[in-house]
Amino acid sequence: MSSPIPSPENQPIPSLPEVSSDPFPARNVEQDPYDAFDDPEFAHLPELRVSDLHFRPQRRKALPFILFFATCLSTFWVGAASWNPAESLGNLHAMWHAIQTHWLQGLEYMGAVLGILLAHEMGHFLQTVRHRIPASYPLCIPLPINAFGTMGAVIGMDGLRANRREIFDIGIAGPLAGLVVAIPVMWYGVKHLTLEAAEPEIPGELYLNSPLIVQWMMQWIHSDWNLNTEWIRVSKVNAQFMAGWVGMLITGLNMMPISQLDGGHTIYALFGKDAHAIARSFIIFCILFVVIYLDQAIVWAPMLILVILIGIHHPPTADDTVEIGPVRKTIGYASLIIPVICFPLLGFKA
Repeated sequence: MSSPIPSPENQPIPSLPEVSSDPFPARNVEQDPYDAFDDPEFAHLPELRVSDLHFRPQRRKALPFILFFATCLSTFWVGAASWNPAESLGNLHAMWHAIQTHWLQGLEYMGAVLGILLAHEMGHFLQTVRHRIPASYPLCIPLPINAFGTMGAVIGMDGLRANRREIFDIGIAGPLAGLVVAIPVMWYGVKHLTLEAAEPEIPGELYLNSPLIVQWMMQWIHSDWNLNTEWIRVSKVNAQFMAGWVGMLITGLNMMPISQLDGGHTIYALFGKDAHAIARSFIIFCILFVVIYLDQAIVWAPMLILVILIGIHHPPTADDTVEIGPVRKTIGYASLIIPVICFPLLGFKA
């Protein structure tokens, strides 16, 4: 005997799951005790922020352009004045005569030194873009009253958002990019340098101390010279030599292993908090150097005091546990020689 078929109206209506109006309901800890944020394997990772999803930094454009244009004028003028701008600065007739006479030298110096500065800063800037670290456009610093026409260039960035690997990339990219331009510029300058037999120093004349890399270039290119090339008189240099010397000075100075200079970024990425001991040792060396070479105190002491006031230790990165890898370590260790061979230890003298 067949069983009766139930009618639709007699069947029970199944209950539907209750739909919450909250798109992000609270997690029931008793039903789902696992939370990835509490997992030690992931606890060191930074949390995702809204700014990470909508990364479009608002960079000022007018100020970088104005400073770049002012630095073009400043370096052009210093080159046209044969790196002695103080002699005719303020005398319009003398300034116009210098520009008419040496305008080509001014253009050559302006192009060479700005090429080095922009290569250096664009190395930093492109790495900040690559790693999505907010940063400004390069800011050139004009100074038409000294022999160089500039105090270099900088970029402003939110370095605390970069992890260990990212701060290494940003820090090392500037000096390496700058040297790619500075070395051939200096090579050309040394090749076309004309030095006469040793002569007594002229009082009031500005002399540049040659970094080791420049002395090596002179020995290689001009092997027939039997001169002391440790000091070069400014009146004997050409535009490329002067621009290369400024490029070496800026590169060597930036690679000093302290604070948040490029060298500070590099050694912190290599050694972590052990870099603080390196920075302290380096500051002690600098103080002793200034005491021993008192004639250089007026050049380096203000800079040393400024670095000490800012802070000699590099701050922690966003994530110090990130490994930089063997390739970066090799590049970083090799870069430690840059300040040794590029920095003119005795600066300049008059």
